[in-house]
Amino acid sequence: MAERLVEKAKAGMPGLRGVEHLGITVPDLEAATRFLVDVLGCEQFYDLGPFKFDDDWMERQLAVHPRTVMKKLRFFRCGHGPNFEVFEYEAPDQRSEPPRNSDIGGHHLAFYTDDFDGALQWLRDHDVRILGEPIVRDSGPSAGQTWVYFLAPWGLQMELVSFPDGKGYEATTDRRLWSPVDPLK
Repeated sequence: MAERLVEKAKAGMPGLRGVEHLGITVPDLEAATRFLVDVLGCEQFYDLGPFKFDDDWMERQLAVHPRTVMKKLRFFRCGHGPNFEVFEYEAPDQRSEPPRNSDIGGHHLAFYTDDFDGALQWLRDHDVRILGEPIVRDSGPSAGQTWVYFLAPWGLQMELVSFPDGKGYEATTDRRLWSPVDPLK
């Protein structure tokens, strides 16, 4: 009995299948839509909102100022990773600086491409700010991976990544962190 409880504890949350979407707050939803669709190639799906409440619903449900207004939210599909739920909020205590990777809550989104050089040139041709130069991993568990960071127009850190021949760790296991092959096809 104790062994089964330990096994169940290791298994994690019941029914977990994966990350369905990521929520991102932007200062201008229409500008973000142009970037996500026209530059990155995401597909716009649908909108909701606005949402405004006179009670404490926003604070209770979302841990934001109770007078926060969710002006609109929009869903996007981008390849076969998680979907994006993109919000435009207005709040009395809203911060306008995005967190850096080194800040608590800092984050970035990584986009896989089969054509790293072509994708990097595409970003440059669309005046996207590239941070530094591409890094090529030639040893260790990430051997075979090339990556570089870039910024969305509102400052969100993003990463362009590619490992068309796999990564070094794959030589020692049949498990994969992620695969560029669409599991739905």
